[in-house]
Amino acid sequence: MNSCFVMKCGGSTLAALPDLFFEDLRQLQLEDVIPVIVHGGGPAISETLGKLGIETEFVNGLRKTNEAVLDVVEMVLAGQINKEIVRKIQRSGAKALGLSGVDGNLIQAKPVPNSDQVGLVGDVTNVNAELIQGVVAMGYMPVIAPVGIGTDGGQRYNINADTAAGAVASHLGVERMIVVTDVPGIMKTVDGEKRVLPSVTVQEIDDMIASGDIYGGMIPKVRAAVQCIQGDVREVVIVDGSVPYVLSKALKEGGIGTRIVRA
Repeated sequence: MNSCFVMKCGGSTLAALPDLFFEDLRQLQLEDVIPVIVHGGGPAISETLGKLGIETEFVNGLRKTNEAVLDVVEMVLAGQINKEIVRKIQRSGAKALGLSGVDGNLIQAKPVPNSDQVGLVGDVTNVNAELIQGVVAMGYMPVIAPVGIGTDGGQRYNINADTAAGAVASHLGVERMIVVTDVPGIMKTVDGEKRVLPSVTVQEIDDMIASGDIYGGMIPKVRAAVQCIQGDVREVVIVDGSVPYVLSKALKEGGIGTRIVRA
């Protein structure tokens, strides 16, 4: 059986990654280490909504979603971005198969507790791990867009990509996940110079946000990585996708990026 790992990446980050990143994916696939990719696409969704003149707002980091917004979410995530990623992977010579959470009831969801405020945003209730394992067994990388489907099989849900990635990893029984970003890890200023922290706990992250060591655009990235730590997932590694062969380094050697551990 091929072994696999789960990798989460923002859609805009993934589209901007260098060819070496995709070469690395191909190399891992040749070694029967198959990446299971869960991607987001917030900026592209916002851009398309803007073009179509559909208003959208965020409540505590979740996009307020009605059916009109959901149509665009599905179109952009499961269509445009998902296929762009699949094309890039295939161009490198690797094999990929794009899926959304709707396909084969891959990601089942129910409304989030504050759905009266955010609308059709979902929490994952189940992941069809057999389907992912089947795709991996055929030697293809699953590329998953985080749109979920209700138990009735009719209602779609917009799912936060980080929550979806954590749920996929947990249902696959993966203990470690890799989050690919455009930063080298979590930075802290020590003796006047910024350094990447090799390892931090969830509690230390909360403390660093409170103290201002983690600030601005880094807060959502770090919070997102923490959201991936659920169920069986014990640690998440944040790495910079522009570093050559970053996935291989993270999987085989370690010592790159920041490991976030539960406790």
